[in-house]
Amino acid sequence: MRRSAGGVWLALAASLLHGKAAAAPRPPLLRGIPGAPRRLGSPRPRGAAGGVGIPPPASLEQPFQRKLYKELVKNYNPLERPVANDSQPLTVYFSLSLLQIMDVDEKNQVLTTNIWLQMSWTDHYLQWNMSEYPGVTTVRFPDGQIWKPDILLYNSADERFDATFHTNVLVNSSGHCQYLPPGIFKSSCYIDVRWFPFDMQQCKLKFGSWSYGGWSLDLQMQEADISSYIPNGEWDLVGIPGKRNEKFYECCKEPYPDVTFTLTMRRRTLYYGLNLLIPCVLISALALLVFLLPADSGEKISLGITVLLSLTVFMLLVAEIMPATSDSVPLIAQYFASTMIIVGLSVVVTVIVLQYHHHDPDGGKMPKWTRVILLNWCAWFLRMKRPGEDKVRPACQHKQRRCSLASVEMSTMAAPPASNGNLLYIGFRGLDGMHCAPTPDSGVVCGRMACSPTHDEHLLHGGHPPEGDPDLAKILEEVRYIANRFRCQDESEAVCSEWKFAACVVDRLCLMAFSVFTIICTIGILMSAPNFVEAVSKDFA
Repeated sequence: MRRSAGGVWLALAASLLHGKAAAAPRPPLLRGIPGAPRRLGSPRPRGAAGGVGIPPPASLEQPFQRKLYKELVKNYNPLERPVANDSQPLTVYFSLSLLQIMDVDEKNQVLTTNIWLQMSWTDHYLQWNMSEYPGVTTVRFPDGQIWKPDILLYNSADERFDATFHTNVLVNSSGHCQYLPPGIFKSSCYIDVRWFPFDMQQCKLKFGSWSYGGWSLDLQMQEADISSYIPNGEWDLVGIPGKRNEKFYECCKEPYPDVTFTLTMRRRTLYYGLNLLIPCVLISALALLVFLLPADSGEKISLGITVLLSLTVFMLLVAEIMPATSDSVPLIAQYFASTMIIVGLSVVVTVIVLQYHHHDPDGGKMPKWTRVILLNWCAWFLRMKRPGEDKVRPACQHKQRRCSLASVEMSTMAAPPASNGNLLYIGFRGLDGMHCAPTPDSGVVCGRMACSPTHDEHLLHGGHPPEGDPDLAKILEEVRYIANRFRCQDESEAVCSEWKFAACVVDRLCLMAFSVFTIICTIGILMSAPNFVEAVSKDFA
């Protein structure tokens, strides 16, 4: 009996000790152990972290947290502004954390960014004494259960307008509320493409309360956070400064505050330089080769038209990414337009050069002013000389007048008389004066009779030879015809030579002028961008 009574007392003492151990407070080192069960008194498997007999970390917090939730939401109205004095505004601190610049749509003028908003305020109705709720430091409320500011992006371009994901609101014992909704924001942004592709853009992100004025909600700005920013391949982030503004509307006397962050970014020009600018510079250089091609090649017009079509293709590529605005002309469009003007003028000049080169001699001689400007002034300036201009003329040239036509006589050789063809050949060679010395082959003797040059010219221009010599008259008639043909041919060749030389002068002059104009346009237009040096040093280094 004693033994049984002693056993009962021992069992009772053991149960009491076990109850005290279960009700003992949780050691500080066990707070925050992951994997703790959420229900109070749930069994813990043997061998788990924390040892046998140690209660789960949330076993003590859970009942007080449940009780706290009931007390906080009791008689709580999420539509009521949580302030102690209704006449005082509720201060809301606003900031954002920029994670990424996802896209800049120049054509539609829309900026897409990945941003986490940061809002904090003090809720007067969500405060508790931590001594009454041990272990409960923070509580979380879902969207719509407590009051939160209706801060939206004013210049939103999203179809839903509000692109944030509504997360829980974190509240501590002093009533401090922290709301961090992430979102993919699409905002309207004016894209100034004047200096494209060496441009810098400033896109504004304007946040503010949609329904509360400045007398009810005091919106205060905090600096933006870019510590988690992911770099973009097309844009460099320069900065994202913020500014608090107050705007008055005609409907209301109270001000409406807003916080505007200005996202400043610089375009990285390496892609556009390699794919647009450098090919355009090379194509404009090809346009200068039009003036180096000979006119007889037949490819001058083809090369000019091909270069012009290539520039048109590049202009279409630029037009696809540029907004349809007339406020400003992009820098690259100005360069393309100037290059197209150069190529177009080169085609026009090429047509003029070909017209000069293939000028019909029957169309008339070169005008005097054209000869003076092109063949004298421009040729002297370009240090150009006509082909064969420095050649020494033969000593016997133009000496046919020295030999008297009347002195042409037939050699009294034993050979039979020559035919008309031979007489024609003999007479022509005697007239040409290149074989003035008498030779036995020609049978022409010059200088045996002293006749004046006036008499020779009289015979050549239709005069009558001495009477009684019909063979000589026939020879002179044939010689006269051949001489006129050669004289006309020489005159035609001289006219064609003048026009061809004028075409060469125009080609050389346009080559120099267009080269200078191309260099000036390339340097003057591209280097006029404010950040050209910075872009080249950073992107092409």
